[in-house]
Amino acid sequence: MPKLKTHKGAKRRFHVTGTGKILRMKGGKSHLRRKKPGRVTRLYDKKLPVHSTDTTRIKRLIPYS
Repeated sequence: MPKLKTHKGAKRRFHVTGTGKILRMKGGKSHLRRKKPGRVTRLYDKKLPVHSTDTTRIKRLIPYS
């Protein structure tokens, strides 16, 4: 069985915890941020769990995580 290649875009976008959960960052973090209130912009700094319907697709892209 050959080695599987990791999808480099998915490797940069997703973080896998020790328990196996996949976390993601919110989009729209860098553009047009000045006009948003600080309470809203702080929401962009948190990592959120990926929806359960997408986890199997993402785990296929990052096989050795």
